Amino acid sequence: MFDRRMMIKGAGAAVGLAMTAKSYARIQGANDRLRVAVVGINGRGQAHMSAFTKVPNVEVTHLVDVDAAVLAKRADEFAGRGNARPRTERDYRRLLAGKDVDIITVATPDFSHAKIGVDAMNAGKHVYLEKPIGIAPAEGEALIAAQKRTGRVLQVGNQQRSSKETRQLLDMVRSGELGEVYEAQTWYANNRKSIGKGQVAAPPPTLDWDLWQGPRPRGQYRTNLVHYNWHWFWKYGTGEICNNAMHELDIARWMMGVAYPRTVSARGARNFFQGDDWEMYDTLALDLNYDDDRVIRWNGQSCNAMRTYGRGRGVLLLGTKGSAVVDRNGFELYDLAGKMVREVKAPAESETTGTVGEGALDVYHAGNFVDVIRGKQQALASPIQEGHVSTTLCHLGNMAYRTDAMLSVDPATGRPSSADAMKLWSVEYEPGWEIRA
Repeated sequence: MFDRRMMIKGAGAAVGLAMTAKSYARIQGANDRLRVAVVGINGRGQAHMSAFTKVPNVEVTHLVDVDAAVLAKRADEFAGRGNARPRTERDYRRLLAGKDVDIITVATPDFSHAKIGVDAMNAGKHVYLEKPIGIAPAEGEALIAAQKRTGRVLQVGNQQRSSKETRQLLDMVRSGELGEVYEAQTWYANNRKSIGKGQVAAPPPTLDWDLWQGPRPRGQYRTNLVHYNWHWFWKYGTGEICNNAMHELDIARWMMGVAYPRTVSARGARNFFQGDDWEMYDTLALDLNYDDDRVIRWNGQSCNAMRTYGRGRGVLLLGTKGSAVVDRNGFELYDLAGKMVREVKAPAESETTGTVGEGALDVYHAGNFVDVIRGKQQALASPIQEGHVSTTLCHLGNMAYRTDAMLSVDPATGRPSSADAMKLWSVEYEPGWEIRA
């Protein structure tokens, strides 16, 4: 049980979740039709709804959202596409005690991801959890502890790990085709607009404001906060780095075979719309420095959509024998003279910089998750241990930015030596909403 200042020790950079076929067979209902409840359906949850309807012998039976207007709209849309009309619910906790849901997918705001995920596993449900996995690193540690104790299957929603093309490139990197990969450059570019100046007001009648806040200490409703702009407020959001960099940082460190760095530095600023309520940077340069002078870099541009290598997001791998550029839709190989020598494109495209992010990779990722539940595959594409490392890299970037310091990091645990940074390792909770792993 965790108090309001949750701290969990001993969760390191473990490798992927693996279980024996016999242990899969013991999962209750493994061979039955799996019933899915999608929690949080205004944005990314729409991709969950679509993906799980395309997985064999799986049915989306419940939609959950704290906004009644959103809930009614999505239920109508879902039924209008020929699906059985789902049951609707405002509070996810009402689904936990029943036996009519096997899987809970979580696409709510970042600050409630870990709470819902832990609660669902404690109730015996399998969980598909959007990134970032939590608002602070301690929440990732809680998820690892809960998954280990309950034995439930927990897939993190960084869907590019299910890309056949990305995995093909991974095999090539591991076989030495690029030589020693000494640097990865990653980026994200968008042209987000001003969020303006909000006002304290009564919440809309369709929105359960108390329930929307979930585990965060209670505050007043503001007119420019819901449904998306909470991303840019420190109380509720995790910035562009957790919102988007987690995808590319995850692929970069996967390709390079690294986990936590030794030092982290970040330079950021609010360069656009400086008079609005946006609390965070809109521009951030991150450096993660590893042993042997290896480095992963991220360049985040929230309000300047200048593309790199023709892409709004992606990863450049620099090696001693060649280089590669990879994103969700394929990769390109280059020789040391910078000449492209090979191009591989995905047969079906996935969205890159939109807020829903829907595409073929969602179906592959959901399919892998379901196959592990049923025992048809042994390894998750993105187990919680791996998702925790990649999410923590993003949190460390925020810590370096907020403390205005280069952080020295324990490469075994990801914990910074800075006392100021460690104050951000965990968060306080609204009484009654503590996480119990």
